[in-house]
Amino acid sequence: MAKWWKWMWNHRNYLIIFLTPLLILPLPLVINTPEARCGFVIILMALYWCTECLPLAVTALLPVILFPMMGIMESGEVCVQYLKDSNMLFIGGLLVAIAVEHWNLHKRIALRVLLLVGVRPALLMMGFMGTTAFLSMWISNTASTAMMLPIAQAVLAQLSSTEAAADEREQRGGEDNQAFEMDGKLKEDIVESMKDAEEGDQRREQREQKYLKLSKGMSLCVCYSASIGGTATLTGTTPNLILKGQVDELFPDNNDVINFATWFGFSFPNMLLMLILSWFWLQFMFIGFNLKKSFGCGKRNEGDEEAYQVMKNEYKKLGSISFAEGSVLVIFVILVLLWFTREPGFMPGWATVLFNMDKQYVTDGTVAIFMSMMFFIIPSRMPSLAYRGGGDEGASEKNIKAPPTLLRWEVVQEKMPWNIILLLGGGFALAKGSEVSGLSLWLGESLTPLKSIPPFAISLLLCLLVTTFTECSSNTATTTLFLPILASMATAIQLHPLYIMLPCTLCASLAFMLPVATPPNAIAFSYGQLKVMDMAKAGFALNLIGVLAINFALNTWGTAMFHLDTYPSWANATGPV
Repeated sequence: MAKWWKWMWNHRNYLIIFLTPLLILPLPLVINTPEARCGFVIILMALYWCTECLPLAVTALLPVILFPMMGIMESGEVCVQYLKDSNMLFIGGLLVAIAVEHWNLHKRIALRVLLLVGVRPALLMMGFMGTTAFLSMWISNTASTAMMLPIAQAVLAQLSSTEAAADEREQRGGEDNQAFEMDGKLKEDIVESMKDAEEGDQRREQREQKYLKLSKGMSLCVCYSASIGGTATLTGTTPNLILKGQVDELFPDNNDVINFATWFGFSFPNMLLMLILSWFWLQFMFIGFNLKKSFGCGKRNEGDEEAYQVMKNEYKKLGSISFAEGSVLVIFVILVLLWFTREPGFMPGWATVLFNMDKQYVTDGTVAIFMSMMFFIIPSRMPSLAYRGGGDEGASEKNIKAPPTLLRWEVVQEKMPWNIILLLGGGFALAKGSEVSGLSLWLGESLTPLKSIPPFAISLLLCLLVTTFTECSSNTATTTLFLPILASMATAIQLHPLYIMLPCTLCASLAFMLPVATPPNAIAFSYGQLKVMDMAKAGFALNLIGVLAINFALNTWGTAMFHLDTYPSWANATGPV
């Protein structure tokens, strides 16, 4: 019997792939309507995404097969959903991130910030959280975690070894002093030595426990701040772009309500709030609030100096800033400025004045692709303007040869997560299919009784639901599944769509409790110090902190920014059927 269950478990993916469609097949057969057929596709994809029996990107391609075969949408209409403006924004943002990583600019920024912060435990944790969150705003959460954790572990290892060496020197000094005692006191010396040895063992055990807790806290602070930092910018993590794509798809007359500037204006203060509250919680759990030990109060010891030197040596290894790094930094800064000033909201942006007089010709995706193309045009080093003959033959050959550009397509091909682009497209195809089939309308009408519940209660309950769901499913799949349903609910109860879509999108990134919930969590867990219970205890509180912080932001400056207390006219208009 045990072998049978083992066989079932090992072959579970095949069983799910073949049995799931058969089990839910009665739905479209018994209720032969477009809504039921579309519901069949959505339920099937939801179960495949949750169990990951197929790769997420492969599941995302199911609408290309099932929608035409079930008479929901034509094939050409489905396929066009897979490469929309939001995908272009995603590709442009990723090209910038790849360039930053390729030239190690992110490591230079991280080490520079950490050198400014110092190595005191509380300040070190604050420095790692702030730096990781900032990097995650622009590069992937996984990359920022993978880069920052080894630096954190190296600094903590140096602090621990320095403290151990100091204890050993102190104990050895005591033993040397005992050598000068008189022979008549030999017995007392032996007893004293045994006491010193026991005390030394206790101190070593206390030190190991202290640095184990500190190491756990530092690992968690890095992986959590990577997830939190990704919420601050529109391109920081995939769910943010899914929201923009779904809003543009479902409400085409929304007047570009979600763009880089408006997203940043709402989410960046919320990210800072969550980061500060998370720092307090992790500080309380793993370090405590002893100001003298945690902050140092101006006192520096040998251990601090040596740990600081570790970071300084890492920074020196990078050398002086190169032409390529400087070029990437300039392109990055220009891109961010163009994003902020394209349509700032409080005044006409450059795109409105120059291009978008009557239509949205230029979007954030246009800017992202334009600036990212510069990486394939600008050389990685200053080219030699004239050939200088003579001298070393190798140097002459170098002068003749043209320098490579900042990015080569081979590098992009290797690092670009193409699966996410298909996953985004699958979400847009589902949203379109729900709208065309009438499933969105049916869902909306079914949810009308929720109109009697206060909006803040609806938002809070949905945020808790999404936060729980995203612990067991990828944040991309969670957002893709929930957003079309939430949009239908909002229009049915005459509630501003962003009032529930925006907080639920942010909550999809609050997967803090399990090692398998996000890649940053898995990376932190792989270092070996953490137990599942450590992550569950810290993450449960942070999930609640995140939900409360997001809902606070939503009902304060979010309401003022997006006019969430009124039902917008553009919410009545849906995309063309």
